[in-house]
Order: sequence, then C-alpha cells, then structure tokens
Amino acid sequence: QVQLVESGGGLMQAGGSLRLSCAASGRTFSTYSMGWFRQAPGKEREFVAGITWNGGITQYADSVKGRFTISRDNVKNTAYLQMNSLKLEDTAVYYCGSGAGRAYVASRVSEYAYWGQGTQVTVTS
Repeated sequence: QVQLVESGGGLMQAGGSLRLSCAASGRTFSTYSMGWFRQAPGKEREFVAGITWNGGITQYADSVKGRFTISRDNVKNTAYLQMNSLKLEDTAVYYCGSGAGRAYVASRVSEYAYWGQGTQVTVTS
C-alpha cells in the first residue's frame, strides 16, 4: 500500500515556475515507477511525465517537453515535477500516481494503482 500527498501548487504568472512534490508513505515507494498527470476542468486526466523506479528512464508528454522535469529521491520517498515556462494551458489539478510498474513508464491512468489527492496549478496572464 502506498499513500501519496502532492504539494507545491498555486497561482503563477505565465512564464513562471513551480515545483510540485509528491510525498509517499510506505516502504514500497522505490519499487514503483511514478507518474504525474493533470486534469483541467471538463477534460480527462492526462499523462504529463513519468519516471522509472531508479530514475533511469523519464518520459514526457509532447506539450511539456523541454519545460517540465520529473525527478525522484528514493531516500526521501518523494517525487518532483519542476515546471518552467508555464503557460495558461498548464492550468489544471496535478496528480501523482504510483504502482504502475517498475522498469517502464506507464502513461495510462488505468495502469496506476495509487493516487494522491491532487494539487491545483493556476497559470495567469
């Protein structure tokens, strides 16, 4: 069992930066890949970025490539999403997910067993 808690969201002007954190409880954090997803009002939850258990492989949605960076610290049981050059269309609730595997990045919501409660990111002009 893994419990996830996101933090770091907030209000930011376009072009600014935010760093999201996903703190995990449970000794199995390092066993799994981690993923960040987001859901805007009226839209389905979509994949943003993912990282394998040891950070060896990362994957990004085309919409955030070159702007967002995913990382993890298995000692602190925490995953991060550094978001730079924020755009209005990045506004959404951001969720971290776990339990989808180990040595590959899962990009589908249905593959993840554990989710956090989400953190709101609002980008303004």
